[in-house]
Amino acid sequence: MTSAQDDTNAVETRSCFPDMCDLLRDFGAMTEKVKAMERRLEESENEILELKNKEETKVIFSAAIGEGRIYVGPFNTDRTLIYRRVIVNIGNAYNKATGIFTAPVSGVYYFNIFYHTGGLHGAYLWIFKNSQPMVQTGDHKSSTDPNDNGGNSVFLQLQPGDHVYVRLFARTWVWGSDYTTTFSGFLVTPM
Repeated sequence: MTSAQDDTNAVETRSCFPDMCDLLRDFGAMTEKVKAMERRLEESENEILELKNKEETKVIFSAAIGEGRIYVGPFNTDRTLIYRRVIVNIGNAYNKATGIFTAPVSGVYYFNIFYHTGGLHGAYLWIFKNSQPMVQTGDHKSSTDPNDNGGNSVFLQLQPGDHVYVRLFARTWVWGSDYTTTFSGFLVTPM
């Protein structure tokens, strides 16, 4: 070890064996690489946790008009149908008191409706997203056609808090019961 001194500062210089200097330089470079790898590993772990949380989000529901009702309608105004007999409600996104599905996470969802009706009043149902009609199904009033079935389905891209529900148009009706008129949906893929 050698020392050098000037008027204001004492400077100490160290010498090392050539192999030792190479090893110290390599060690410093390896330390930086390890730190960079640790940062990337932490980022990857966070991404994996985020994907796992999205994957674990399960949203599935199916409900029927229920409560032993023979028919629903006709009403003087359009009505949101309330499907009170909940068959399945994984994720609790469907509210059987209001008939409204509320998206818990962003994603693409699939919805379908099926109905049974008699021909005397006809039936017209829409699936709404928030206040916008998305798809319709229906049957015209007919005195010669005693019974009809119908349905429709749609994929919707939703954000958390978006509402999806079924509207029955004024002066139309559907059979109720626990089995014939249903509203179902599920999360296809989180986004």
